[in-house]
Parts: sequence; C-alpha cells; structure tokens
Amino acid sequence: MTRLSALRARTPGDIAFSVVLAIVCAVILFVTIYPLWFVAIASISEPRLVATGQVTFLPQNMSLFGYEQIFADDRIWTGYRNTVVYTVVGTALNMVVTMPAAFALSRREFRPRRVLMLFFAFTMFFSGGLIPQYLLYRDIGLLDNWLVFILPTALNVYNLIIARAFFENALPEELFEAATLDGVDYFRYFLNIALPLSKAILSVIALYYLVQHWNDFFTGLIFVRDYELQPLQIVLRDILLSNQAFAGGAGGAGGSGGAYGQDFADQIKYGVIIVSTLPVLLLYPFLQKYFEKGVMIGSVKG
Repeated sequence: MTRLSALRARTPGDIAFSVVLAIVCAVILFVTIYPLWFVAIASISEPRLVATGQVTFLPQNMSLFGYEQIFADDRIWTGYRNTVVYTVVGTALNMVVTMPAAFALSRREFRPRRVLMLFFAFTMFFSGGLIPQYLLYRDIGLLDNWLVFILPTALNVYNLIIARAFFENALPEELFEAATLDGVDYFRYFLNIALPLSKAILSVIALYYLVQHWNDFFTGLIFVRDYELQPLQIVLRDILLSNQAFAGGAGGAGGSGGAYGQDFADQIKYGVIIVSTLPVLLLYPFLQKYFEKGVMIGSVKG
C-alpha cells in the first residue's frame, strides 16, 4: 500500500521526468552496445553486404570464413596460452603487492605513509622514457623473457590509491580497535578481517589488472622478439597485417592459404576484434555486482 500511495503521489512533472530519463538511458545504452553488436554480426556476415550497408541489426548470409582463417593459424593458440598465463600470474602478483601496500598506507599510525605516497604519485607523472627503460630491461635480463609482462607492472599507482581510499573510508576504525583488544595484530587483521570485508574493491582492482594484462600490446611489440613468448594481441596484429597485405594485392593469385582476398578483409578485422575482447566480456557479468559498488568507493566523503 505504501508503494501504491507513493506512485499515486507522483506529479505529472515527476512522471515526465522519469519518461525522459528512461529515454535518455535507452539511447545511451544503444549507443554503447550497438557498435560492439555490429562488429559481432559483421564478423559472421557476407563481407559485400556489410560493405554496402545491408547489415544493420541481424547477420546476413552467415559466413564463418573469417574465424576459420584466424583459428587456422597455429600462432593464435600460442598467443592465447601466453596471454592467459601472463594475465593469471600477473593479476595474482598485482593483488599480492597492491592490497598489502594499500592497507599499510591507509594506517594513520604509519608515519612514513605520506612521504611514500609522494614517491608513488611522482611515478604517475614522470618517467625515464622508452630508451632508458629498454636499456634497463636489457641489463637485468628481461628482454625476450616472459617476466617482462609481469614484474615491471607489479604495481599500478592508480589502483593503489583506490584501494587505499577504500581501507581508509570503508572500514571503521572501531573495527580495528575491537580486533586489537582481542589480541589481533596487523597481519591477522588484514588477512582475517579486512580482506573478507573488501570483496567489492578486490573485484574492481582485479578486473582493472586483468584487463591491463589482457590488452598489453606495447610490451610484446618492443621488448620481445621470440614469437613463442608473444601475447595474443601481437599475434592478432600480425594476422591482421598479413590480411591487409594480401587484400591489397600482395598475395597475388597464387598466394598461400593466408591470401584471404579483398572481399574478406573487413571480416577478418571484425573477427580479430571479437576474438580479442570476448573473454573479458564473458568475465565481466560475474564481477558486475561488485564492480558497481567498488568503483564508487571514495567518491563521497562524510
């Protein structure tokens, strides 16, 4: 009855505002989702129909030629394996480094925390540049080493700041005081109390790191020459470049199995986009309930 009374109490202006708001949200949703949907249907539609604008909302004359050519290349399985390893191991290391550091920097009794945060923040705005970075990786043996995808990115300062804000604002100080009265030290408090209450921020930070590792393209391009160590993004780039070369006539009539032809150039491009983004898109719904809450942490004070 209370809900019914509230609905009856709404003025025509409130109803009009709700309608306009729903329309605006629907338009934003459509603008956000449609490009990805178009890429998906274009990747399985006849390329000529896509090029002439006949494919809009549903696939036409379905063809899996693009995916067949992509997955026929053995390199893509090597790339998938490498990227999965780099993503899983890298994200695990990121969380092991970021969360304890954020917890320590959130404790007011930790006096050096402001100085340390100044050093961390400094790295967000200033760096030595690409050439010194390359020389450093060479000297410490990270060139053509799979650890180059993991160790240099063990900590992201932006994620550290988000996690620190959570520990400072979301966990009441009285909780720590009550734990210390029971003889709990910092280490046990962090593992047994703080982390179990931090599922939202853990999911958000883990997703940020996961996407960062999954989309890492620059590291493999600059610091790795061994093709057995290349991530998926580099493999897909090479497939795409090969396809563009053959589509431009480099393959010739007597080209090898990689000569896709001009008609299928765009289909290969769309297929590459789907192959590289689909795993992350499938993972996101499972983290969405935590993501919405965790991403807003620290945005409102008091």
